[in-house]
Amino acid sequence: MPLTRVLDPGASPLAFFGSELRLARTAAGISQEQLGQRIGYSAAQVGKVETGERAPSQDFARNCDQALPGAGGLFTRIFALTQRWEGGYPSWFAEWIEAERRAESLCWWEPLLVPGLVQTADYARALFEAWRLAGGDELDRLVSGRVERQSIFDRPQAPSLWVIIDEGVLRRCIGGGKIMYDQLTCLAEWADRPNTTIQVVPAEVGAHVGLLGAFAIASVDGAGIVYMESPDQGHTTNTPSVVAKVSATFDILRAEALPRATSRDLIRRVAEQQWT
Repeated sequence: MPLTRVLDPGASPLAFFGSELRLARTAAGISQEQLGQRIGYSAAQVGKVETGERAPSQDFARNCDQALPGAGGLFTRIFALTQRWEGGYPSWFAEWIEAERRAESLCWWEPLLVPGLVQTADYARALFEAWRLAGGDELDRLVSGRVERQSIFDRPQAPSLWVIIDEGVLRRCIGGGKIMYDQLTCLAEWADRPNTTIQVVPAEVGAHVGLLGAFAIASVDGAGIVYMESPDQGHTTNTPSVVAKVSATFDILRAEALPRATSRDLIRRVAEQQWT
C-alpha cells in the first residue's frame, strides 16, 4: 500500500530526496507501483524512499532520472549532494538518524563505548580525535551533530530509551579523568530521567552474547529497525528475521545486566572512585 507520510524536505538528505521524488512522480501522473516497475524496484521500496525510511542507492537515483525525464537529472544530482552533505554524521548513517527521529522507543547495546545518544560533547570530541576523522571546524561539526541527536528527547512525545552497556565502558579511559567523570555523571543523570533505563552488565558475567558487537533497535510505527556497527561503517536494516534475532539478544543482555538502581549506583561509584 502506498505510503503517504508528510515529509519536511529540510529535515535531512533522505527527506529532501524523498520529497522531490514524490513531487516528480505525482507530476508525471504515475503511482509508486508504476515507478517501481520502470526502475526495477518494488512499490514498497519506492514508498520507503519517498517517506525517508530508506536511503536511495546511486542506481536507484539514476533509474529515477531515466524514468522521470521531466526532472532533468535531478535525482542523480541530489544523490551526489547527499554523499557530500553529512550534517555532522556520515551519509551512510542518515537512514538510522531518520529512524531515531521517528522512533517511539530506542534500545541500545554497547560493549565498548558510551552510546552516541548519551555522550557528552567532550567525550565525543575525544573519540573523534582518537579516530582521526577530522580537525578544526570539521571536528566541531561532527561533535555538534552528535550532541544535536539528543534533541529527539526534548519533543513532547519523546521516545523511551533503554541503554545497556558493559562495565568495561565505565572503566575505559576516553580523553582523561575529568572527561570520564563528567561523562559518567551525565550517564547517571540520564538514568534518573523518566522513560529512560540505563543498565550495566557487570564484569563478573564474563563472556556473553553482547561481545559480538554493538547494536541499536528503533521501534517506528510498530515495526523494528536495527542499526549494527562494524569497523568500516554501520548498517541499518528492517529485515524481520534480523530484527527478531537482535531483539532476542537485547532481551538476553537485559537479563544479564544489573537492575536499574544498582546500575546507576555502580556508574556513580566508578565515577567517584576511578575518575576523580
